[in-house]
Amino acid sequence: MRKLKFISAQYPDVFLFIRWVSNLVRGLKLRQAVAINMIDMVGIGPFITIPYIIGAMSGPQCILAWLLGALLSFMDGFVWAELGAKWPQAGGSYAFLQHLYGKHKWGRLLSFLYIWQTTFQAPLVIASGAIGFAQYLTYLIPLSGVEQKMVSGALVLFILLLLYRKIGDIGKISVVMNAIVIGTLLWLIGSGLTHFNAQLAFTFNQDAMDFTPAFFFGLGQASIKTVYSFLGYYNVCHLGGEIEHPQKNIPRSIFISIAGITVLYLLMQTAVSGVIPWQQAKDSPFIVSTFFETIYGTAAARVATVLVLFIAVSSLFAVMLGYSRVPYAAAADGNYFPVFARVHPTKHFPHVSLLILAGVAFVFSLLFKMKEVITAIIVMRILIQFVSQSAGLMALHYLKKETHFPYRMWLFPLPPVLGIVVWLFIFFSSETQFILSALVFIALGVLIYLLMAKLKRNWPFEGGGHN
Repeated sequence: MRKLKFISAQYPDVFLFIRWVSNLVRGLKLRQAVAINMIDMVGIGPFITIPYIIGAMSGPQCILAWLLGALLSFMDGFVWAELGAKWPQAGGSYAFLQHLYGKHKWGRLLSFLYIWQTTFQAPLVIASGAIGFAQYLTYLIPLSGVEQKMVSGALVLFILLLLYRKIGDIGKISVVMNAIVIGTLLWLIGSGLTHFNAQLAFTFNQDAMDFTPAFFFGLGQASIKTVYSFLGYYNVCHLGGEIEHPQKNIPRSIFISIAGITVLYLLMQTAVSGVIPWQQAKDSPFIVSTFFETIYGTAAARVATVLVLFIAVSSLFAVMLGYSRVPYAAAADGNYFPVFARVHPTKHFPHVSLLILAGVAFVFSLLFKMKEVITAIIVMRILIQFVSQSAGLMALHYLKKETHFPYRMWLFPLPPVLGIVVWLFIFFSSETQFILSALVFIALGVLIYLLMAKLKRNWPFEGGGHN
């Protein structure tokens, strides 16, 4: 006991790291990990974004944006699979950036910037799902703007209550939720294929495939929305410290979820295009409800809307679960406010991190609108999280060739190179205000880090620099 007290006093970061590793329970099996990923990926996203995607490309050729989103997910998935199998611990990108760039050098700055972004971006993601839920609910119940805000805020609190339990119980809930999500998508796809009109699905404008700057701008705008709908294939990496046999199950869960959701999204878009004229679909606020109303009538549309609302709840469940582990990991590592590192004494999950994240998301759900946050969510993350992660992994492969990876990607370095190219294409296809906002947000984060590092004598100031 005296030795432990000495270690905790002399090396608080090391002692906190030991507690961080030991306090989490590896209670999620492969099936549960896949379920958590897939319900995170689907959510309210595709049911909200389909009209935006069709409108951005003005026709059925919008399927190209879904294909580009799938390509990016697979290419980036290879990066996450390698990193998640190599370092299966809570926090995902926070841990990866430190390992890739040096915990006491550039990795300290980049991981701080990731947490800095996550502090705002994660609640925005949760809020966007809650806002989308409230909007879809208006198909069933007329709601004023204020009432929609009340619904979205109440939903965030409801998800918090669902998550306040042991990780094993959460895994079981996720499997049930995923079954309903997949069943709903299969019903939509089956209904569309049995009522399919090829003239609607494959009637293109004369200039639909003219590869002009306007075409690529539209593709970029549409791809932002499809990528938003695919996000979540890496959620299992945030829960790396709670996955059984992570060296195998993390890569498997990533690729199973991406492959399954890709097939479902492509079939779903084709089914919608074959039932509703794209000119009508691009302006529909309830595309799924409109789809089922067109085929079966109002009663079926109401049932489908209820299922969409359930899917939104399921997705928020997975999103809040994964993101709550990120500030926890940073705090446990001594690089964030210590209160975030607290673990529930009996249920063994980071309850303070979860409570704070839910609280911020609750406020955001009352302040913002859906269309305002989707692009911001994507653009804010591209440079620090996705591009830096891929570039760092490539550098590690070339500079430290002796490094052992439990999982190695196919066709290296093609996946990370393609991923970076597509990420940058999407970034620079965004509106100027979002690009500038992302750059300003990064610059502000760098300034805050430097001020804190100066006070604590961390890298790059005197006393830092060891790796």
